[in-house]
Amino acid sequence: VKGLLAGPEAGGEGPGGGGGGGGGDGTRLYVGNLAWSVSWQELKDHMKGVGRIAYVDVVKDSTGRSRGYGIVEYEHAEDAQTAINELHDTSIAGRPIHVREDRKPEANY
Repeated sequence: VKGLLAGPEAGGEGPGGGGGGGGGDGTRLYVGNLAWSVSWQELKDHMKGVGRIAYVDVVKDSTGRSRGYGIVEYEHAEDAQTAINELHDTSIAGRPIHVREDRKPEANY
C-alpha cells in the first residue's frame, strides 16, 4: 500500500497511488527492520516530526505481507538528513528501525 501525501501538513488521506521520485537528491530514505504489522500510516506518523513528507510506502510481497522495510520521501533533503540523524535506532512497534538514504538505483529508460 502506498501513500502519496498532500496538503498543508502532508497529512495525507489514506493510501494513494504511485509517486515518489527518488532521483538521488537526498530526499528519499530507506527504513528497515520494520515489524510486519507496521502500516504506511504508522511509518508516516513516526517520521513526520522532522519534516514534510511527500511520499511513504511499506513494501509488500506478492501475498500482501510486509517485506520489513519502507520508503519515506521528504520534500527537502535537509529534513531527510535530520530524519537519519534523529530517527535511526528509534522504535516502531517495539523494534529499532534503521534509517538511511535509499541507495536503490533509478531505472534506465
